[in-house]
Amino acid sequence: MNRYQIAAMTVSAATLVGIAGYEGYSSVAYVPVKGDAPTIGWGTTTGVKKGDTIEPTQALQRLYRDTEMAKAGISNCIKVPISQGELDAYLSLSYNIGAGAFCKSTLVKRLNKGDYVVACGEIKRWCYFKGKKVPGLVERREKEYRTCLRGQP
Repeated sequence: MNRYQIAAMTVSAATLVGIAGYEGYSSVAYVPVKGDAPTIGWGTTTGVKKGDTIEPTQALQRLYRDTEMAKAGISNCIKVPISQGELDAYLSLSYNIGAGAFCKSTLVKRLNKGDYVVACGEIKRWCYFKGKKVPGLVERREKEYRTCLRGQP
């Protein structure tokens, strides 16, 4: 198992496919959970208004752009080398919750102290929206957690 500085790593195809699978595709903007931001394509929220439409090719471009933006965001707060599995898991989480929330999390504090396994476990805590546990998020976080653990010795 190898760990690298996040800047030296790339967004993997597995990450893109995983995020696309978790987010699902919609050609028309909708609100996935009452009170949440409108979403289009594979989970894009930036600049999206209810009723917007998108073609699959544009949605893929936005997915890639948004994932690269998530990587740039989390690279500002992850100070230790990580594995590809950890990057994949943290990118998926950050894509969903935002880099700001990710960087302020206990997960990042633990990760930056070198508590890799504990940091992976913190992923499971992010299954709530407005104080309510969301079954789809529970399932997603479990998969992200397992992906994260693939990077452990």
